[in-house]
Amino acid sequence: MRVALYARVSTNDRDQDPETQLVALRDFVRAQGWQVHREYVDRAPANDPGHRVEWRRLLDDGAKRRFGLVLVFKLDRAFRSVKHMHDTLAAWEVQGVGFQSAREGFDTRTALGRLLLNLLASLAEFELEVLRERVRAGMDRARRQGKHVGRPGGTRRPDFAARWEAVRPQVAAGDLSVRQAARLLGVARSTVTTLLHREEGVAEKEAPADAQETA
Repeated sequence: MRVALYARVSTNDRDQDPETQLVALRDFVRAQGWQVHREYVDRAPANDPGHRVEWRRLLDDGAKRRFGLVLVFKLDRAFRSVKHMHDTLAAWEVQGVGFQSAREGFDTRTALGRLLLNLLASLAEFELEVLRERVRAGMDRARRQGKHVGRPGGTRRPDFAARWEAVRPQVAAGDLSVRQAARLLGVARSTVTTLLHREEGVAEKEAPADAQETA
């Protein structure tokens, strides 16, 4: 079997090396007698699809059926949320691509793995509803603070700032994906990504000079 290995470390994990994950994955493949198609490695947060270039390449190669299985060290190395995991695994199932995590033992090629896939569908819907409730609570808080919160209409509308402030902390914490935030705000995913990068740039400029030197 041809297997795709995927490893990822966050840009904040300066002391982490993707080779640590890859060594374990290579040993796993060798023990099973499989063949490595390619190693895909990203250095980016899980909720930053714009910088996960190798992940997108893996998805493209999977759609072309260039391998039969995706192997990761842990589930959180590949997926940013339960919904993201369910949607990706559902697409791979149609493409005839299996998925397995070495640490958790999750394997979609088994009957138990397929059962777990159905359970993930329910968990994904539950997770999305929880996120909706959090956003609504954030909007209610913004209203109580005197901020106008209206219907989605782009970043230039005066109410967008309040809605973005309600969503931003959840995106930054990884509880809400860029795609989910864009859907809730009624804007393009690129808009959310641009806002996040802009705020990161402002934070770096506002940092004290001595802090920047020691970082």
